[in-house]
Amino acid sequence: MDGGGQYNPRTVEEVFGDFKGRRAAMIKALTTDVEEFYQQCDPEKENLCLYGYPSEQWEVNLPAEEVPPELPEPALGINFARDGMQEKDWLSLVAVHSDAWLLSVAFYFGARFGFDKADRKRLFNMMNDLPTIFEVLTGTAKKQSKEKSSITNNSNSKSKSNSKRGSEFQSKNSRPVVQQKEEEDEGLEEEDDEEHSETLCGACGENYAADEFWICCDICEKWFHGKCVKITPARAEHIKQYKCPSCNNKRARQ
Repeated sequence: MDGGGQYNPRTVEEVFGDFKGRRAAMIKALTTDVEEFYQQCDPEKENLCLYGYPSEQWEVNLPAEEVPPELPEPALGINFARDGMQEKDWLSLVAVHSDAWLLSVAFYFGARFGFDKADRKRLFNMMNDLPTIFEVLTGTAKKQSKEKSSITNNSNSKSKSNSKRGSEFQSKNSRPVVQQKEEEDEGLEEEDDEEHSETLCGACGENYAADEFWICCDICEKWFHGKCVKITPARAEHIKQYKCPSCNNKRARQ
């Protein structure tokens, strides 16, 4: 069961591309499409699995019938625990199992096509540079990015402080005041850009890009690409309080 037909990536880059597509699909199921995903995981049905495909499409379906299956299978029976847990905890559990499945599929391809130690290490590093589905879902990735930015900013502040002490021995008139202010303003802009570059989209998990429109949820304070939540800059101007799909769905079920 692999949406869009059979596809066998053979290089490290192709396997990583396959991983990214499946990951994006599963993040979408657990965030922007969470209402639909929740409804499909009916505990009254048989054992169900969440599948992510390279085409970034997801599907809730029965496991493959062939034994052994063509690819490693995701966690079986995710629907049975749906009503016995808090929704947040249930989604987090599905996210953890989804992360494990993604790694198993990637390294299945690596083993099948003879990746050596260097290839396996490079593949893992490429995957590890992206936040896990669990980190995206719980906001851990955003928190880690903020902490990293804070450490970087503190380090920059200390460097500036040390530089200032060293400059005390130089003539006060060595640089014009206007030039000093311009340099300080440029430094603040660079720090601001650096902090934003660590921000991750709550829907797709990708990094911030200065040329893309972003919007922040006023409830959970997660940031999203406008295209991921179907909000344009023009539409955003008329929204007094923005709620992301996950927060909107939670409120509807309460």
